[in-house]
Amino acid sequence: MQIIKVPSPENGYLNKHAELLISSYHRWTGKDLVKPEHSDGDMYRALFQAPYAVVSHNTEDIPIFNYGNQTALSVFEMDWTEFTSLASQKSAEPVNQAERERLLARVSKLGFIDDYKGVRISSTGRHFLIENATVWNVVDARGEYYGQAAVFYKWSEL
Repeated sequence: MQIIKVPSPENGYLNKHAELLISSYHRWTGKDLVKPEHSDGDMYRALFQAPYAVVSHNTEDIPIFNYGNQTALSVFEMDWTEFTSLASQKSAEPVNQAERERLLARVSKLGFIDDYKGVRISSTGRHFLIENATVWNVVDARGEYYGQAAVFYKWSEL
């Protein structure tokens, strides 16, 4: 497993991956994940520093998170290395795994959903509820699949 470096000015805030997240979100939803008036470099920094949570996971049989912006890292109470080493299924309680699998299958079929609600767990065991999240397939301009991503603007401790 390869650990990706933390998004920073030195690596363009992981510009290639950030661009995939931004462009595929727009492709599926018709909405902007970050304000379009940003220049490319500022857009990727804005995504990482956004006041809402953005996460993505890869295409492994057991998907691993490969991106989490600063808000997501804070909500999940993890640093970059911990988060990008975590199987995304482990962010949900075992009792919620069936619900999670149905969600991911629905996203795979439709391209995105914008009505996700579910309980997640931070690294310290704190439970929080995500509401009205959008989950989408991460694809490039040719439609090549890179995994799935989510954005959530609202969460509350349980």
